[in-house]
Amino acid sequence: MKGGDIMMKKLGVGIMSVIMSLNMLAVPVAVGAAEDVFGINFQKNTGLGQRDPRETIAALIRIIMGFLGTVAVVIILMGGFKWMTAGGSSDKTDEAKKLIQAGIIGLVIILSAFAITTFVLQQLTVATGLQG
Repeated sequence: MKGGDIMMKKLGVGIMSVIMSLNMLAVPVAVGAAEDVFGINFQKNTGLGQRDPRETIAALIRIIMGFLGTVAVVIILMGGFKWMTAGGSSDKTDEAKKLIQAGIIGLVIILSAFAITTFVLQQLTVATGLQG
């Protein structure tokens, strides 16, 4: 072996031992800082929010439904734009009508899914005692 290879191995071993030593020191400090060993109060100990997971899921569902509703409205607008720029061509007009029809059907499905989801989530919150 060359002298450079031996020196690189020693440097690597030294860096690894420093990293392992720091990890051994950091784990007891982190465990000692948390009063809750079993993770029951993980929200408080980790600095996460105090919001109930059910509320977070409901908010996420509302965001997804809003995004899907926006996509459906954009599809309707695209169909309207295509119809306006069809220039009397029956093929383009039929394609635009199909886009508008698909957008309206999608919007009806999304709105009914939103209504059903809202109803189910409200009933779950009442049943689980989250809401008075």
